[in-house]
Amino acid sequence: MMMGHAKTEDIEIFLTVVDTGSFTGAANLLNQQVAKVSRAVSRLEDTLQCTLLNRTTRRLELTEEGHVFIRYARESLNTLYTGEEAIKLLKKAPSGHLRIDAASPFVFHQLTPLVGDFVAQYPHITLDLTSHDNIIDLLEHKTDLAIRIGDLKDSNLHARLLGKSKLRLVASPEYLYQHNEVAHIDDLSTHKLIGFNDASKLNSWPLKTPVKLNFHMTGSSGETLRQLCLNHQGIALLSHFMIGEDLESGRLVEILPEAIVRPNNREAIQAVYYKNSAVSSRILAFLDFIQPRLTL
Repeated sequence: MMMGHAKTEDIEIFLTVVDTGSFTGAANLLNQQVAKVSRAVSRLEDTLQCTLLNRTTRRLELTEEGHVFIRYARESLNTLYTGEEAIKLLKKAPSGHLRIDAASPFVFHQLTPLVGDFVAQYPHITLDLTSHDNIIDLLEHKTDLAIRIGDLKDSNLHARLLGKSKLRLVASPEYLYQHNEVAHIDDLSTHKLIGFNDASKLNSWPLKTPVKLNFHMTGSSGETLRQLCLNHQGIALLSHFMIGEDLESGRLVEILPEAIVRPNNREAIQAVYYKNSAVSSRILAFLDFIQPRLTL
């Protein structure tokens, strides 16, 4: 019996099941019934005449055949999507919905100032900006593109380095006037430090000389820490992309500029997207537009 050809839709559903880890997750993401998702995977297995997924009550696992097939499936769909986008590019009019996620300070200080000019240049692209200060699952949040700060650990992501933003120790001139001089790294132990309340790794400052850090106050986002510094509450370690204008205007002052280890794992600014999604013309248009205009 000759094996038929798999349907593109069935392959897409199969990949979504694998990426979300369940038939229910795939159904929710695709806005389809679970039964339809299950039938698509079964139909794909019938077409290929093999089992792709071992189903248990607790989880799904790829079979050996599944591991082999998924590699080629992703590659083939990427090629197909890239071809579709190439046709759109021929029309010179990138279009469609583009959902972008980034930490709130990056959205406020880097993206929103560029939106007006971008929309004027690409009127057929509809932007949807969201901000999460924790790393989100792109599939779960139906996000096309995320901008992440620091080194990446997720091997399922493509990444494009947008640049690097230096970490700076900053405080307001008023705070520094009212407190002891900060001449050495050791002096930090006697000052009011501001840190993050739900990201302990961000409270481990990359200092050249280790110092015990006692945080007088914490906040949930970099923008909250910035506002606390502007209101004379202490010293924080912040990325230059959110405080560049504050430093230029004198609202904030950098202290101990030589105290930070460079390079460090919190300086990279990267745009990321899933490997099973071809880079569409609208994503390319957005990245090519913002990269030279960012003030990192």
